[in-house]
Amino acid sequence: MKPNSRPANPCFSSGPCAKRPGWTLAALTAACLGRSHRAKVGKAKLNEVVARSRAILGIPHDYRVGIVPASDTGAVEMALWSLLGARGVDVLAWESFGEGWATDIAKQLKLADARLIRAEYGTLPDLAAVDTDRDVVFTWNGTTSGVCLPDGGWIKRERQGLTICDATSAAFAMDLPWDKLDVVTWSWQKVLGGEAAHGMLVLSPRAVQRLETYTPAWPLPKIFRLTAKGKFNEAIFQGDTINTPSLLAVEDAIDGLRWAEALGGQPALVARSKANLAAITRWVEGTRWIDFLAQDPASRSWTSVCLKITDDWFVRLPQDQQRAQVKRLEALLDVEGVAHDIAGHRDAPPGLRIWCGATVERADVEALLPWLDWAYGEIRRAAAA
Repeated sequence: MKPNSRPANPCFSSGPCAKRPGWTLAALTAACLGRSHRAKVGKAKLNEVVARSRAILGIPHDYRVGIVPASDTGAVEMALWSLLGARGVDVLAWESFGEGWATDIAKQLKLADARLIRAEYGTLPDLAAVDTDRDVVFTWNGTTSGVCLPDGGWIKRERQGLTICDATSAAFAMDLPWDKLDVVTWSWQKVLGGEAAHGMLVLSPRAVQRLETYTPAWPLPKIFRLTAKGKFNEAIFQGDTINTPSLLAVEDAIDGLRWAEALGGQPALVARSKANLAAITRWVEGTRWIDFLAQDPASRSWTSVCLKITDDWFVRLPQDQQRAQVKRLEALLDVEGVAHDIAGHRDAPPGLRIWCGATVERADVEALLPWLDWAYGEIRRAAAA
């Protein structure tokens, strides 16, 4: 039967993600609208985002933190185009975003000494095969596979290469080993539910040294340039962003950071996300037709939770029909106002993807789960009719 109660917030998509609980447009009333970001008041807002992010995440004082254009994608591409080519590179891929970075490195930058170390959806690649005396490019959390790195133990402290980490669905919800990471990127739209179009870029002193001692063989678009006349451009990391940012989006980012601080900072954000995963875990353990896509609980993401349908009827279907059935299930939930956009990513095996970051309330996750049983029962009965 159709459940009686619905989630208060049906936003379970992994991007754009749910706003913080209680968010309203009133949170943006202090935005510096119509003001240049290079004016004193605008630059102060940008630096507030940087300072609060640094404090919550525990970023070392000698790491640079900056706001860059084009969301997390822009931040990663800026790092790849500016830093790679000085030595060989290992690229880790176990889901679509890692595969995307591998494609850029092989087909756009065309690096001759690039090794792809990959794994199928649901598993991690062989981390023992990674050589951190080479540069290494990787996601921390595989948003489209629900598989994340359990820790940074595979990265040497005394390494020769740079570690370039796409952490967009991990930052603020997973503890990152900053001493093992030289470049870290994320976007505001993920764990704190901010608005899109802007990315964050963190550089270690080793990454800054690379920028000042190495010039790529390819031309760099203006939007990617982190140096000026051969010197590191400090201004970018002091609120003077490369292009004009939306100060409305900046105000929203500040609101999310203040909310995180009020909760108790990073530990509280991690705890909220893990509690959401725990609710789904209890349901999966008691449900016959579903399982986690991530095979090992030690590397199971608690932000982007990916599920596979294991019912024999579904498994026997051709993949295109599996995707069609998932779309029907998703449509049922959407029409009911229960959940929006929770089908798995188009590149992933057919299944479900539920965003469980810190802005999602556990009570909403718990209210969603009976609806998943109902919707699956509906598509199953329709197929048998």
